Amino acid sequence: MQVRFWGVRGSIAVSGDAYARTGGNTTCVEVLAEGERLVLDGGTGLRGLGAALGFGPVRATLLFSHLHWDHIQGVPFFAPAFHPESDLTFVGVTRASGTLREALAAQMRPPTFPVGLDRLVGAKRFVDVARDAPFEVGPFRVSPLDQAHPDGVVAYRVEAGGRSMVFATDCEHGTSIDDRLTRLAEGVDLLVHDAQYTAAEYQGVGGPPRRGWGHSTIDDATEVARRAGVGRLALFHHDPARSDDAVDALEATARAQFQRSFAAREGVSLSL
Repeated sequence: MQVRFWGVRGSIAVSGDAYARTGGNTTCVEVLAEGERLVLDGGTGLRGLGAALGFGPVRATLLFSHLHWDHIQGVPFFAPAFHPESDLTFVGVTRASGTLREALAAQMRPPTFPVGLDRLVGAKRFVDVARDAPFEVGPFRVSPLDQAHPDGVVAYRVEAGGRSMVFATDCEHGTSIDDRLTRLAEGVDLLVHDAQYTAAEYQGVGGPPRRGWGHSTIDDATEVARRAGVGRLALFHHDPARSDDAVDALEATARAQFQRSFAAREGVSLSL
């Protein structure tokens, strides 16, 4: 299983020298196994993936953790979606606020966007799945788990070829670690976990309190990794205000808590 990070930021994309080493695009992770491509979330990093693939036919499944704008903004700019011979499946969890297709269509209509969802002729299927039932995507076995986040979010365990990872972005543990997520992540080769805030930021030191905003602290991420006995921990969904130097500092702090931690950065590829 090959994993590549195309977008690692949360909330909004950023640019500038202070963010160049980490990258400024929002969430998008590519997973390859047995010739099949699974894409986790469609943030602005999805545009870069599309540019690398080029305007040509692509077969892939795009799996969405939830539908907040930093996780879907790259969809209208994913070049292969405009190719009529592409075979793209979009998968998400239905919420009270609507289906996956409805959410993607809403961001691509006036007054916010000039090109409608119907122009994505390569998007052949929009599938809504249950939030508590495993399903198959080619060689991948995907196990979803609902997590705490405004309007909901799903963490996914992805397994293929004897390797495994958990993608747990935009989750908030609150006052205690969610044991269900620990069980989902037990023994995985890679845990990609939300680590948007420091503990001080979460409590409101130097800014507004972030409790209830739907994100985790670095301490939450390392604690889940430790309890679950994961192979590696990728700190993910970096705050848009977090500079490269600040990300480096968080990475060092995380390694003191869980040695096999690293900060997710755009362009980094891993073989699990």
